[in-house]
Formats: sequence, C-alpha cells, structure tokens
Amino acid sequence: MSEKKRLPLRWLTLAELVGVAALVIAGLGYWDAHRERTQSDRERADAAREQKAERALKQSFLMLGTPDKDGAKVRLGTVHPEQVIQTQTLWFPAEVRADSVETTGNPRVEAGWIEDGLRKAVAKAGGKSKRGRLPVAVVTTFIEDGQTRTDRAIYQLGYSLHPRVLLGARVELEGLTLARRGVTGDLQAAANGMWTAP
Repeated sequence: MSEKKRLPLRWLTLAELVGVAALVIAGLGYWDAHRERTQSDRERADAAREQKAERALKQSFLMLGTPDKDGAKVRLGTVHPEQVIQTQTLWFPAEVRADSVETTGNPRVEAGWIEDGLRKAVAKAGGKSKRGRLPVAVVTTFIEDGQTRTDRAIYQLGYSLHPRVLLGARVELEGLTLARRGVTGDLQAAANGMWTAP
C-alpha cells in the first residue's frame, strides 16, 4: 500500500503576514467609517425632521380659551406669544345666534352673546342636558413675524347651564377646544353643520 503523500507545511513569510494584517485593518477601517457615516446621516435626518416639526408648529395658529371666575366670558389667546390677534369674526349656529360677532383687539367670547338662543335651543331639544359643547366658527386676523395672516377654524365652546329661580338658566362658559382648522366656504353653514342639539 502506498502512503498518501503529505503536503509540506509552509509558513507565511513576514511580508505575507504584514499584507494580511494590512488587509484586516483596512476592512475594519472601512466598516468603522461606514458605521459612523450611517449614524451621522441618521442624526442629520432626525435633526431636519425636528426642525420641520418646529416650523410647522410655529406656523400653526391655535387659540386657548380661559374662562373668567363666573364663566360669563372666555378670554381668547394664542399658544404662541409671537402671534398677536388683531380682529376676529365669530359665527355660532344660527339656531343659537343668527348674526356674527366681531371683536377688535379684545379677543373673547361672552355668554351674553348666546345665552338666550342657547337656552331656547336646549329647551327645544328637551332641556335634559345641562352641559355641552357649542361650535363656533372663527376667522382670526393676526400678526406673526411682521406679516398679517388669517386663520379659519371651528372650535367647540364648552358650556354648562345653571338653573335660577326667577330667570332662565344662567350660561357658564368653560373653555375652548379646536375642532377643525383650515375651514373653507361659508363659516355660518360650517357651524350649523357641526351643531347637534344637546
């Protein structure tokens, strides 16, 4: 029987070892640079997204409503202090108030504007609900960054009815919440459309 011939072992030369080590180091360097570039791109994309969201938030107009102590009035203000309200036109559902209300330099909603109509609308619906939301369509002219801008939106005005002995129920205003922004067309019709009798 013939024995299989063994291949002779060959040791790598120093030059070959240095070449293999250089190849490994180059591969690790490329992998590290790629990982760093990918992470840097991700961080840049996140920062750009955040800036875009901040710009969109700054450009959006949103009102807050703060009721006074007895709920006879809700003061209106903006979320962003750099937005200054100039004028407003408000439309309530025609069943509550047939004509619009305009304010200049004193943004607010007063219970007296809607008290009679709201009491009648609630009574017509059976008069069971003592709390509810009333849609109010608002066109606001405001100044931002020296530019005059306009916002058209529908808000929900929170209210509650408090019975009185000799007079009709007192309407107390509770606050304001955004229902729809960027409303086009007839705002009186939009307020009517959102009104569901309590």
